[in-house]
Amino acid sequence: MNQIAGSAAGTALPRRPAWSSRLFRATAGQFERAEDRSEIDRVVAWVEDRYREELAQRPSKHVYLRTLPAELQRRIDRLRDHPAVIEAILRQFGAGWSVTPMKSTDELYISHYNKDYGGDHGLYGSHYDGNLRFLPLGAVVRSLIYLQSDGTYKVVFRDSGLARAFRSYDFALLDFHRELHWVEGEYDPADRQRILLKCNYLVAPKNAALLTRLLLAANQGVFYLVKAAMEYSKSPRTPAQRAVGLVCNLMRVLNNVHPLVPIALVAALAAALGRGIVALLA
Repeated sequence: MNQIAGSAAGTALPRRPAWSSRLFRATAGQFERAEDRSEIDRVVAWVEDRYREELAQRPSKHVYLRTLPAELQRRIDRLRDHPAVIEAILRQFGAGWSVTPMKSTDELYISHYNKDYGGDHGLYGSHYDGNLRFLPLGAVVRSLIYLQSDGTYKVVFRDSGLARAFRSYDFALLDFHRELHWVEGEYDPADRQRILLKCNYLVAPKNAALLTRLLLAANQGVFYLVKAAMEYSKSPRTPAQRAVGLVCNLMRVLNNVHPLVPIALVAALAAALGRGIVALLA
């Protein structure tokens, strides 16, 4: 695990405040140096050439960055590991905390405003990105790096009281599990393509290797499960895809109420299914 630590050493296990104040407050920044913007322009040029067909279609598209060519990943590393991003994260945690990039979950995102009750419908309604906000230690911070955007969509971060129309070379940081947010805008095929990087960082106490591994395993397990369901049911065409899409949106609404509600529902359904199978076999 590649960890990036706070600048000062901490002797005692750091503790975050109670639930309501454990929020990493959403913040915004910008890549200002010419060399950084040049890297962004090169990545955009590659995306526009490689995904020309997908850019012209309505559904949104996610691609894991780890599947992209090595040279392109090196360019992306200069952005997602940029000091401006890491320092902005550590600024709210400080000494005693370290940042572990979750690069296996990072994605290229081609964002099209798409409300069709499929797997990506909920990205444009109010939602939390994750459902582990009940965990007492650690946090996952997500960076949204705007490679190309003309500012026609506004992102509202409700818990942090921030709303902004992001443009090319901007970036946003938000709490993956604890920030209720949504996108405001309308689909316009004439708009400039909105191309982002979604990058995730686990923030955990320094010198707590076992805890960090456990938090990584929990976050990655939930992430891959939810992402698979969303991708399968995006812009649904078959009854099975529509059913999974409706379940994704139901779970998202329940997660807005409390993160344990969808987990309890899944557990109850699994228990009922198990009892049914046992009764049939008896």
